[in-house]
Amino acid sequence: MTIRYKVILEPSQEGGYAVHVPGLPGCHTQGDTLEEAIANARDAIQTYIWTVEELTRQAHQVVEVEVAL
Repeated sequence: MTIRYKVILEPSQEGGYAVHVPGLPGCHTQGDTLEEAIANARDAIQTYIWTVEELTRQAHQVVEVEVAL
């Protein structure tokens, strides 16, 4: 499965790029070149999603809830 995420690439004053993924709060990375920043963004997104899925599996519970209408 392929999912597309927008990433924001900001040139850094020290050189390279800072990368932010607005659709994934807290998902940030950087790279010395544009190509490296984009590759690191892919890695960061994959790691972010894997971590969220793993934490969800560990904390997952199934319960039934009654609702009065």
